[in-house]
Parts: sequence; C-alpha cells; structure tokens
Amino acid sequence: MAPHIRHLSEKGNARQGFFSDAEFRAIVGNLPDYLQDFTLFAYLVGWRKGEIASLAWADVDGDVIRLRAENSKNGEGRLIVLEGELTALIERRRLARQTKTAEGVTMLASLIFHRNGLAIGDIRKAWATACKLTGIHRLFHDLRRTAVRNMIRAGVGEKVAMEVSGHKTQSMLDRYNIVSETDLRLAMRRTQDYLKGTVEDVQILSVPAAVQ
Repeated sequence: MAPHIRHLSEKGNARQGFFSDAEFRAIVGNLPDYLQDFTLFAYLVGWRKGEIASLAWADVDGDVIRLRAENSKNGEGRLIVLEGELTALIERRRLARQTKTAEGVTMLASLIFHRNGLAIGDIRKAWATACKLTGIHRLFHDLRRTAVRNMIRAGVGEKVAMEVSGHKTQSMLDRYNIVSETDLRLAMRRTQDYLKGTVEDVQILSVPAAVQ
C-alpha cells in the first residue's frame, strides 16, 4: 500500500518583496558594470538568474531572443521580442561583446552577459554591497516578482505574462501576491471617485425643473 503524502497548504505562502522603479535604478547604479544590464534584463523580463546567464548570441534571431529548453528551469523553451529599453540593452551588449583575455588576446564573447568573456557566476557579494550602499534590501529574485507585477499592471494578460516569465501554473503566479498596498489605494481612490460622481448625478436629477 502506497504511503499517504500530506500536501501542505500554500495559504499565507505568498511571496513578498517588490522594487519600485526608483529603488531598482538606485540598486543598479551601485552594481559593477558587468552586472548592470544583466540586472536590467531581469527587471524587464522576469527570467531567472541562471536563465539570463545562459543566454548566448546564438540565441538572438533578429529582434527575438530564444531561451533554450535545456537552460530553462521549467524545461520549456520560450522567447521574448526586443522592444524599447530591451532593444537599447542588447545594442549595448553588442558593443561590450569584444573583450580581452588575461593574455591580452582580443576575442568576441559568446555569451550576451559576461565578465571579461566568462560566464557570470555568483553575484551575491556584489548584490549585498549594492543593497548596503543604497539601504534598499531586496533579493535578486524580487526582480522576477516585480517584472510579473509590472506586466499585469500594464494590462498584459496573465497567460501572456506567464509565457514571458516562464511560470507553468496559475498557482505559482498567485503566490507572488501581485496586489500591493498601492494597488489597494488606487482601487479605493477610483471607488471614491465613482461614488462621488454618482452622488453628483443624483443631485442634478433632484433639482426641480424651472417654472415656465
């Protein structure tokens, strides 16, 4: 007889931690040059650190970047289309592709994001230093949460946001606790504006017609 496995409830397990745009820009400004575009990509797209580090120029096809299935945590490939700030980011990476080895030999890096031509590895020390300098204490993974929330706030459908970020299930997306205090404040403000307009309409209807 197979053993009974009790599934733990995910209630109260919503992920916390989001960047405002100002907080994000402050953190980036205190990171080493080789990590700035790397971090911006995470903020805009919401991919995982390892997925971003794996991206090679061979994965770029015109204005499309394809993440290979073997480099994706969920085992499925996906793509993004370069628009706006992403386009400028990739152009900067093209300019930064040429690098020199320790022996002084000039070479073209095969990876989009690299450090002197080598793959970007552990960033924890650089990240902790940037957080300390700015007084903003966030996780790198908070960039992923923030990217998803920004997409949804911008009106992107949840299904499309999941395709971009690589979330396989709705429950995984829900755990990111997309609704924030700002969202709730805006909701109440819009509700109050609606009610105010309704009261004004009633008052106008209640004014007796002018005597002819």
